[in-house]
Amino acid sequence: MKVLLPTSLPLEMTGTHADVTFVPYDVTLPVPQEHTDAEVLVVWGNTRGQLADSATRLTHLRWIQALAAGPDVIIAAGFAPEVVITSGRSLHDGPVAEHTLGLALTAARRLDLMHDAQRAGRWARELGGVQSAHPSIFPGLGTLDGAEVTVWGFGSIGQRLAPLLTALGARVVGVATTAGTRGSTPVITTDDLPERLAETDLLIGILPATPETEGAISADVLTALPAHAWVINVGRGSTLDEDALDFALRSGTLAGAALDVFRREPLPADSPLWTAPNLIITPHAAGGRPQGAAALIEKNLAAYVAGDPLTNVVAR
Repeated sequence: MKVLLPTSLPLEMTGTHADVTFVPYDVTLPVPQEHTDAEVLVVWGNTRGQLADSATRLTHLRWIQALAAGPDVIIAAGFAPEVVITSGRSLHDGPVAEHTLGLALTAARRLDLMHDAQRAGRWARELGGVQSAHPSIFPGLGTLDGAEVTVWGFGSIGQRLAPLLTALGARVVGVATTAGTRGSTPVITTDDLPERLAETDLLIGILPATPETEGAISADVLTALPAHAWVINVGRGSTLDEDALDFALRSGTLAGAALDVFRREPLPADSPLWTAPNLIITPHAAGGRPQGAAALIEKNLAAYVAGDPLTNVVAR
């Protein structure tokens, strides 16, 4: 059995698998003809064109191991329905949670404005010194201590993030398909979301890209938030109505936002988001560093060879 491993990251396969051959391949180029008989394809950073070519030419393929948390690009490539896809869910929990926390702290302390002032050689008196008990003149959360934070898309990343926010004094509520408690965090469904939005200081989107989540963070959602609220999106760009966000920021009905993902990436130079007030932009940098990728591949490969259930199977 032939397993194609991407050269886009170092993967040291230490397990012993009889009759398994690991073949490295370039994720930007078509798989060489002599390796189109591969049964397993590991995907990380592949171009859309490369995936579409693989979907057509790898006729012996039976399983794809994605190392990204969201396999939407792989699904869109058109692989045969009998090809099982497993995601890299959990590989990015730590890095994405850290990045999201960084964005939340920036929203609270307005580190972006302080950095701008530093680059301009200006002592930003309005951001430092003695602060009034009243809201600051600059739109920021002030502190995460006591902030009402709603995490929409409360999967493994959200569950990694929630304790970090809670440790800083935030009150966190998750939103998922099933209500209950995960860890020590209360979880509601979208049925209760409108009421929750009205008291939310910080809305964090970690939604996957599915037909159901298309534009979920809509104009109605943004309108339901208090005017002092901030929005962070580290899920998928398709889950946010960018036009509605741009309008809310420019009209002042939303205090600010921090986006790591966009509908088009790289974000086009003519996008109005570049000049939207109180918007922090990071270049899809939250993930990109899969932790424990080789271990997940080894685990799933052992299960595949044994005919056992695979981890992180994607429904499509």
